[in-house]
Amino acid sequence: MTASIPHTPPRPHSAASVKLDASPSTKERRLFPGWRWVAVWLAFPVAGYIGWIVGGRVDAVGAALVGGALTGAGIGAVQWWAADGALGRPAGWIAASAVGFAVGLTAGAALVGYDTDLGALALMGVVTGAALGAAQGLVLASEGPRGLAVPWGLAMPVLFALGWSVASVTGIGVDDQFTVFGAGGALLFMLLSGLLLARFTPARAQVG
Repeated sequence: MTASIPHTPPRPHSAASVKLDASPSTKERRLFPGWRWVAVWLAFPVAGYIGWIVGGRVDAVGAALVGGALTGAGIGAVQWWAADGALGRPAGWIAASAVGFAVGLTAGAALVGYDTDLGALALMGVVTGAALGAAQGLVLASEGPRGLAVPWGLAMPVLFALGWSVASVTGIGVDDQFTVFGAGGALLFMLLSGLLLARFTPARAQVG
């Protein structure tokens, strides 16, 4: 005689498993990193003003170094917060931002003879952005998403040239020799850099 095995009906999917299956992929990408990235727009004029107050007008090497370091550190700190962990460790990112900005601004401003016309400011922006992008790109390559390192480094010279061009066209404050462009150029930088960050960063590491 063989014992009969009772039939066990299949268990229905629980609500938890259905919810899990319906969750988006961690590799999903967004068009923009989120509302926190808007803070980068405000970081430029605020950090630039602090750097200008402490370091003075960018008309000499010392002023460019001090003002550039403070400005870069301020912008870098806000970028790290706004990216919500997508840019590596805070100390590395902020330090790289301060050093890269200080070196780039010092070299760029000296190269154009501390002039403030459109061509001079655009060239200064290219040099500043190149140094900043290289420094931040190294951090991304070692601590952050490596796929973002090269595009970010290449984009910074372009974005800084555009930002200074906007400042020159609007004519707001350029003769005061600030360390960085103001709200108009910062808005353009925030939008374009946000698109870049969203393109190369998984959604789970972006700002919600």
